[in-house]
Amino acid sequence: MTSPQLQYTLQTLLEQLSEGELGTFKSILWAFPLEDVLQKTPWSEVEEANGQKLAEILVNTSSECWIRNVTVKVFEELNLPELTKMAKEELLEDGQVEEVDNPELGDSEQDLALAKPGEKEESRNVMDQQSLVWRNSFWRGDSDNFHDHVTQRNQRFIPFLNPGRPTQPSPYTVVLHGPAGVGKTTLAKKCMLDWKDYNLGPKARYAFYLSCKELSRLGPCSFAELIAKDRPELQDDIPNILAEAQRILFVVDGLDELRVPPGALIHDICGDWKKPKPVPVLLGSLLKRKMLPKAALLVTTRPTPLKDLQLLAEKPIYIRVEGFLEEDRRAYFLRHFGDEDQAMHAFELMRSNAALFQLGSAPTVCWMVCTSLKLQMENGEDPAPTCHTRTGLFLHFLCSRFPKGAQLGDTLRALSTLAAQGLWAQMSVFHTEDLESFGVQESDLRPFLDRGILRQDRDSKDYYSFLHLSLQQFFTALFYALEKEEEDRDRHAWDIGDVQKLLSSEERVQNPDLIQAGHFLFGLANEKRATELETTFGCVMSREIKQELLRCKAHLHVKKPSSMAGLKEILCCLYESQEDELAKVVMAPFQEMSIHLTNTSEMMQCYFSLKHCPDLEKLSLQVAKGVFLENYVDFDPDFELESSNSNLKFLEVRQSFLSESSVRVLCDHIARNTCHLQKAEIKNVTPDTAYRDFCLAFIGKTTLTHLTLEGHIEWEHTMLLLLCDLFRTPKGNLQYLRFGGHSATPEQWGDFSLLLKANQSLRHLHLSANLLLDEGAKLLYETLGHPTNLLQKLSLENCHLTEASCKELAEVLIVNQHLTHLCLAKNPIGDKGVQLLCEGLSYPDCKLQTLVLQQCNITKHGCRAISKVLQGVCSLTDLDLSLNHIGCGLWILCQALENPDCNLKHLRLWSCSLLPFYCQHLGSALISNQKLETLDLGQNHLWKSGIIKLFEFLKQRTGSLKTLRVKTYDTSLEIEKLSEEVKEKNPELMIDCNASGEAAPPCCDSFC
Repeated sequence: MTSPQLQYTLQTLLEQLSEGELGTFKSILWAFPLEDVLQKTPWSEVEEANGQKLAEILVNTSSECWIRNVTVKVFEELNLPELTKMAKEELLEDGQVEEVDNPELGDSEQDLALAKPGEKEESRNVMDQQSLVWRNSFWRGDSDNFHDHVTQRNQRFIPFLNPGRPTQPSPYTVVLHGPAGVGKTTLAKKCMLDWKDYNLGPKARYAFYLSCKELSRLGPCSFAELIAKDRPELQDDIPNILAEAQRILFVVDGLDELRVPPGALIHDICGDWKKPKPVPVLLGSLLKRKMLPKAALLVTTRPTPLKDLQLLAEKPIYIRVEGFLEEDRRAYFLRHFGDEDQAMHAFELMRSNAALFQLGSAPTVCWMVCTSLKLQMENGEDPAPTCHTRTGLFLHFLCSRFPKGAQLGDTLRALSTLAAQGLWAQMSVFHTEDLESFGVQESDLRPFLDRGILRQDRDSKDYYSFLHLSLQQFFTALFYALEKEEEDRDRHAWDIGDVQKLLSSEERVQNPDLIQAGHFLFGLANEKRATELETTFGCVMSREIKQELLRCKAHLHVKKPSSMAGLKEILCCLYESQEDELAKVVMAPFQEMSIHLTNTSEMMQCYFSLKHCPDLEKLSLQVAKGVFLENYVDFDPDFELESSNSNLKFLEVRQSFLSESSVRVLCDHIARNTCHLQKAEIKNVTPDTAYRDFCLAFIGKTTLTHLTLEGHIEWEHTMLLLLCDLFRTPKGNLQYLRFGGHSATPEQWGDFSLLLKANQSLRHLHLSANLLLDEGAKLLYETLGHPTNLLQKLSLENCHLTEASCKELAEVLIVNQHLTHLCLAKNPIGDKGVQLLCEGLSYPDCKLQTLVLQQCNITKHGCRAISKVLQGVCSLTDLDLSLNHIGCGLWILCQALENPDCNLKHLRLWSCSLLPFYCQHLGSALISNQKLETLDLGQNHLWKSGIIKLFEFLKQRTGSLKTLRVKTYDTSLEIEKLSEEVKEKNPELMIDCNASGEAAPPCCDSFC
């Protein structure tokens, strides 16, 4: 099987997987020992790839044998019998997967020796202790071994616990990464338990747990002392254990909690486990495999340190721990509520908030949501508003844990200080010594420990953490939102940034955890929420926080379009606040907005802010699939744009999956008398009936001058009637019409041509990418030849035209006194068609100025007809012959350029198979020509010799040329020197020597 065949087969198999199955396929694939080239491929590239792209990556980076066998094995892991059978039939000659012996997972000769008496027992006792640690470290609300299902799903990807996996010659370094609270530590501890069970030799295996939060506080020691610290019973056996490192699993838990300066892990790497060194040096030596290189390593971390880890770890295998998948969250809600209707209602409410639903991958967040919503349901309250924002949910959870009037203002302030100090220091675990340095007493924590806001480490009572990182971020926002007491205004200010710093993009790049804290701060700026906190805790909230947030946003140049990410951040913050007055001030200066909505939450955020954009003139909208669903729990059928957007002039809706309701909302706004829309572009939208509804809304819009309709348009009788009404609008001013992607019949094109005849305002018509054919084109040309037709620009790019309709078009060029621009790109009219067109161009009455014949199958023979016309009485000033195999036709065109009657100002010959020896003629023509301003020779193999010839001519005299584009494969000193001499002689000339892009220049730039 050749590589293209393999790629096609693999692509076909992968494209049958759902999105979720494809993601699991990648995770399992990445757990296999990868070949060198694939190992170096960025994981982000694989993660973002669809089935087609993933097949391409695998074929380009791995051997065919590896691809065949691993693909079948992954399909088997996915438990997809039909696809597995198909994969075996297509990829394997005999239907059998090649098995590779795995020495790491089998028994070595040393393993066959009898273990010392009691050695197995001792190991099992250690594992039993670890089992207790593991079973006590899971999440709240867990029952019925719910955690077993989640951990086992991830555990099967870990290679050294799966004997069926192919092996690699060196020991494994496995990195479990994922956001906070998704079960990385739980999974790692479960792996320690199963380390013995999956290595079935007679000798004991050992697993050592290294907690980075504890190691951060240790002073210098030897590696032997480090691992014996919590295992005193192994003190005497440590040398013997370390001597057989292949039997050891080291779990390095929470690498992101290791508080060390940059570079500490790679400084002074050491391989001697007896020699005392700082703990970071010991860990770095272990990860770098200088220390005990034969041991298996399992590292857990949040995403932040991954870049540094890539430089440190030797060929790591990355496994993303997802936590609760959607089905896990649904099952958890059902278990928590008991009542299915209540559970599903609560689940859909959480899912309606994309950000909150994403946080729900952490089981503790699911518990918080269930606890809050169930309490509201029991009290007869509507839980829906609580889930509109993350701040609303977290605030309700916090306040519901305490009675009203708890008078815990000072305690709340102390805890918020602790949270802010930790977040800025990128700490999520606090030692009792940290509390003292942060000015927090242990007694301050008790009310929040008792109510599940904080938790104390079960292994070491000296460590505390918030129930989830998001709670720490909420309390950080609370630190800024609380009214500062006089004696606390400057306290700890040196290591906690101000609000401006909290919201700055520079700080967020360094510390991404600040982003969510900033969102919560906007949420706490809401007056109603501030009152609820004051009532519950007896604290005093700052009434100046809104003004401070406004001052921080004042530096935004909102009159110019922001980046997509920056705009989404603003919309998210304003929606989180639910403060109309705040939104009015921030959004008032916006005049342009381009937004891509990827989920329902972003849709609601966009709507909330659009209500407060009175000066908005341009709106570009892209809507992903699934954002607008008719039966969605939180979809409001009365959702509509406010009439305050009366200044909207330009509306673009592209690549969008709409619903009937959302189309109705947009069309209702367009149809209002207060809407003065001038330009509308509707491109590739669903449902197909949306085009009909938009046309209906445009009827009667006397302000509308530009209209674009592209996509799969149902060309039905109703649509034709709507277009008829649109063209005949009294006092209508439609000047620009672009239709694309239609496959109408010749009769329907005939009806369309009659509509054009009735319209007196249209000046620009684009029918690109339509199945017009010669028959439909001839009907159109009849209309264009009518004396009343005032069309100036016509584009028929890629309309499947041939030479058969060129005679009628030539007649139009003769009689039409208004047509100045014509684009026939990507139509195979050939040399015969060009000759027919030139007959029309040669008439003195022809007014055509721009002619685009890009990719029209023209050769040197067509160039003869063109050259002859250009040397006569011809109005043509702009000619594009790109992507035609002209070759020696350049010499024929040069004859026209040398003629003083030639009026060409712009000539594009991009990728026309031009060769170096034609540059002599071209250079000579450029010297004599005093009208040509632009010459595009990009993507032609002129080589060094041709470019030097061209430059030698250009440096001889000053000409009219202002832009020259050529392709150079290498820039020599000679070419650079000549280029400078040319520019010195022609100071207004711009030379682009990198015009070698893979795509041709746009066909119809001058047609817009």
